[in-house]
Amino acid sequence: LVSVDFKGNPHSSIFDAKLTKVIGKRLVKVFSWYDNEWGFSCRMKDLVKMIAEKGL
Repeated sequence: LVSVDFKGNPHSSIFDAKLTKVIGKRLVKVFSWYDNEWGFSCRMKDLVKMIAEKGL
């Protein structure tokens, strides 16, 4: 997988279990993929929708 595979995905980030690793007893290195601009835009849309529904 490469980042272009997730272009336009509306999720904030996609967890990649195959690349995530446990290091020692207290550290976990988590990998995720994201489309920064599109994910942010989707979260702003969600926020506007929530504000409109609550009448704020």
